[in-house]
Amino acid sequence: MNDKAYESNPVLDKLPKHLRQYIKPQNYEDYTAIDQAVWRYVMRKNVDYLSTVADDSYVEGLQKTGISIDHIPNMYGMNRILKEIGWAAVAVDGFIPPAAFMEFQAYNVLVIASDIRQLENIEYTPAPDIIHEGAGHAPIIANPEYAEYLRRFGEIGCKAISSAKDYELYEAVRHLSIIKEADGTPEADIKIAEEKVENLQQNMGEPSEMALIRNLHWWTVEYGLIGSVTQPKIYGAGLLSSIGESAWCMTNEVKKIPYTLAAAHTEFDITKPQPQLFVTPNFAHLSQVLEDFANTMALRKGGLEGIQKLIDSKELCTVELSTGLQISGNFTKVIAHEGKPVYIQTAGKTALAYHEKELIGHGIEKHATGFGTPVGKLKGINLAIEDMGPRDLKAYNIFEGETITLEFEGEIKISGKIITGTRNLQGKILLVTFEKCMVTHNDAVIFKSDGETYSMAVGEAVVSCFNGPADVTSFNMVTHELSTSTAPSNIDNARKRLEKLYQRIRDWRENKDRTVSRSKIFEELQEKYPNDWLLSVELYELAQLDGKRQLAEAIKVHLEHVKLENPKVGHLIDDGLALVDQANTLKV
Repeated sequence: MNDKAYESNPVLDKLPKHLRQYIKPQNYEDYTAIDQAVWRYVMRKNVDYLSTVADDSYVEGLQKTGISIDHIPNMYGMNRILKEIGWAAVAVDGFIPPAAFMEFQAYNVLVIASDIRQLENIEYTPAPDIIHEGAGHAPIIANPEYAEYLRRFGEIGCKAISSAKDYELYEAVRHLSIIKEADGTPEADIKIAEEKVENLQQNMGEPSEMALIRNLHWWTVEYGLIGSVTQPKIYGAGLLSSIGESAWCMTNEVKKIPYTLAAAHTEFDITKPQPQLFVTPNFAHLSQVLEDFANTMALRKGGLEGIQKLIDSKELCTVELSTGLQISGNFTKVIAHEGKPVYIQTAGKTALAYHEKELIGHGIEKHATGFGTPVGKLKGINLAIEDMGPRDLKAYNIFEGETITLEFEGEIKISGKIITGTRNLQGKILLVTFEKCMVTHNDAVIFKSDGETYSMAVGEAVVSCFNGPADVTSFNMVTHELSTSTAPSNIDNARKRLEKLYQRIRDWRENKDRTVSRSKIFEELQEKYPNDWLLSVELYELAQLDGKRQLAEAIKVHLEHVKLENPKVGHLIDDGLALVDQANTLKV
């Protein structure tokens, strides 16, 4: 990734390389005057309406985070203000893996899709855009308790284990989003990609931890309500950024349900308005439910079930033993005895760590082809190896220079000559290293050394299993290639001319050019762009501000014709005019 893609600050400086690879430049100059008008319309309407139905944190947060009503936020400007509350924002490359998205949150970094919805999708778009991210997410994080919930959610969420199908679905959705925006993609290719996504969605099987925690994310961070079930307020970014759904969700058509852990098992459809929403009594309750969910995760439960989740995920994951030793790799095998793991195995590059720091000499270079180890107690001995002091270890011949056979519960045996042990700072033994070693299960040979040494991990139990490596520097995780710009490459002359008309009116409003004849622009708009309604609303606003009643009336008559030709935008036009008239009434 090009380090010039963003302007860094103390928060962003802490991001590891595998997250920085997703950051791309915002390219603020690419926003057209139409884009700016879309932002302004949505924000004016939102602030007017949401001031009555949104949580108080929203309006307060708009001021604290520097979100302007009149201009699409510049990431650099936002960061100068966000750093005051310990956060930062970055533009990212479209859809990024869910675990990466959540890990950004764990670092107090708000991920923003810098694209903006088209005028045709002004009310709602299922794709992430800067209205959703900048106007929805950013203001609410100015509330300290909610910001901590978001950070904690990211910290726990990025450890959630995915299934192999989760990743397959992510790749399919990302592929579809890229080819749909790419210029000249054949319709047949798009249809194939859409069918693949739909087929995967319908055949996901048992939901993974990642699928469940994404449900929690959706029903809180995206579509959450706060307060009482009978009189809730909005705090979810999806609702805050949708001028259509923010009104719809307040009606009795949408069922309001007290927020509980049941939300994790409530699926959602991103393409449709939500039939029900969950209401939390306060932000503290969100954190309580999150902790309750975390208690169900392999992150905190470990054990045989946790290891099986890692194997099923087919992803880079970590097992933590009761000694604190962490094994990171792709887990492929577990041998169980009486419901507990007694032997675990990885394939391919594996690293060992302690307290999220790689053990010296035990990186992927040492364990390039995998790592296997017994887990549990020695057969017939109540004292676990990890609890043995130096005298105990010597008494059981677990001592440098001794050639021994260790027999574990579950019929796992290790025979060989002990050459060294690795201990933590408290003196507890973490690894025992053998030469001329053989590991067997019953009569089957699991490992036999061929000149190399064998390191046995020490741990009575698997206490934690989670997604990703313990030490992120142990593996090369920078594999993402930034996609090319999704901006349309071929804009016809008519569209370019319309953009210029929008720009000239914007220049007038901002006192950059007062030579513009608004009457002539309105005439050209009627003649060449009779179906465009947003610029006419802006012209009506300026006419009212300057007391040009005749021009204002002519624009209103024109907009009535637009409504007849395109009834779907009728309410958008009415709302735009009402905002102008309301502002004028307040001035009078």
